Amino acid sequence: MTTAAKKQNPKLGVVSLGCPKALVDSERIMTHLRAEGYSFSASHEGADAVIVNTCGFLDSAKEESLAAIGEAMAANGKVIVTGCMGAEPEQIEAKYPNVLAITGPQRYEEVISAVHKAVPPMHDPYTDLVPEQGLKLTPRHYAYLKISEGCNNRCSFCIIPSLRGDLVSRPINQVLYEAEKLAKAGVKELLVISQDTSAYGLDIKYAESKFRDQLWKASFYDLCDALSQFGIWVRLHYVYPYPHVDKVLPLMNEGKILPYLDIPFQHASPTVLKNMRRPAHQEKTANRIHAWKQACTDLTLRSTFIVGFPGETEEEFQFLLDWLDEVQLDRVGCFKYEPVSGAKANDLGLSEIDEAVKQDRWNRFMEVQQRISAAKLQKKIGTVQEVLVDAVDENGADGRTKADAPEIDGKIFLRDAAHLKQGDFVQVKVEDADEYDLFGVPVQ
Repeated sequence: MTTAAKKQNPKLGVVSLGCPKALVDSERIMTHLRAEGYSFSASHEGADAVIVNTCGFLDSAKEESLAAIGEAMAANGKVIVTGCMGAEPEQIEAKYPNVLAITGPQRYEEVISAVHKAVPPMHDPYTDLVPEQGLKLTPRHYAYLKISEGCNNRCSFCIIPSLRGDLVSRPINQVLYEAEKLAKAGVKELLVISQDTSAYGLDIKYAESKFRDQLWKASFYDLCDALSQFGIWVRLHYVYPYPHVDKVLPLMNEGKILPYLDIPFQHASPTVLKNMRRPAHQEKTANRIHAWKQACTDLTLRSTFIVGFPGETEEEFQFLLDWLDEVQLDRVGCFKYEPVSGAKANDLGLSEIDEAVKQDRWNRFMEVQQRISAAKLQKKIGTVQEVLVDAVDENGADGRTKADAPEIDGKIFLRDAAHLKQGDFVQVKVEDADEYDLFGVPVQ
């Protein structure tokens, strides 16, 4: 192929904001476009058009999305907007009336059509090459595996169901074929994601489908069991604490999936949880956590919480702090409540919490959790941990243990590790720790 022909190949910029579920949407769009001969630019200026996949979960996320659209408009001028904020296009149209198109989340075909209209594809059998596993925005050694769209829960602070709809589970054989392709492509860790991972299959009545001559149910347990056959790390995110989650703990003890659960508890006070309209009878959650830890002694629990929810009293906040001390979670994130437009919480008639009070409660919350985290990590000093290497340079390497998800949890920093490669599994002796991270050396 001539150099001139290569220059004619249409090139796109892509900005992906928000959660890993949106990242997977971006990867699907990019994979489709790459199969049609499009390439991708590292800068807006070098692209024929720019796709901005937005987040609309919180007002701060909307502001970030609008800023990203503005940057793309200023640098390029041809901008296609998709994602959660696209489900409510009025704010985008008011600020940027000249964007080429606006689509909502999961509207892959509409995005592709908008790209075709703005930058017509050039079919060429020599350039329309896509890796079998599709294009990824994550490093080569780990990937997100989305098992469903939407959510049946109606939490009062959340507008995701209005943006993405009710739960729609993928057939389990489709999920497994995708996982198999990723494993064959060199992925060492699968991060299972959805809005409500433990509800997987409910909408399709746990329908069976065949993968490699075996029937599997579209159920939380069968999914975990089936994914274990690929011989790579499987990490579970966004799991609600339903009773049937108990059944996967033996799989963790057997080493089939990682002993790790990411469960968005959001609060502990029964009154606040009721106002949040949280599912799963969370007043019993502390007992379930203690039972899980007895059933799987290596279990790592991660969660997220909201402080400053409307009507939250000092007593209810203190209840949350006491609960944290009782259950001793390993990894925790905390957010100050933001009143999202369209959320049911706005109509509950509860008093808003002053921003200064929210900040004070956030600070106190993080102080408690930092103390818990530091104590837990100190106990790992002297142990040997299996580590998946994320990055290597002349100064050493960093990676993650089984207890650490990428981007949201801590790391382990390695000395004397320049010989390692990204994606290696290595045994590491832990030498030191702080509030969030470990420090160690590879075991020779």
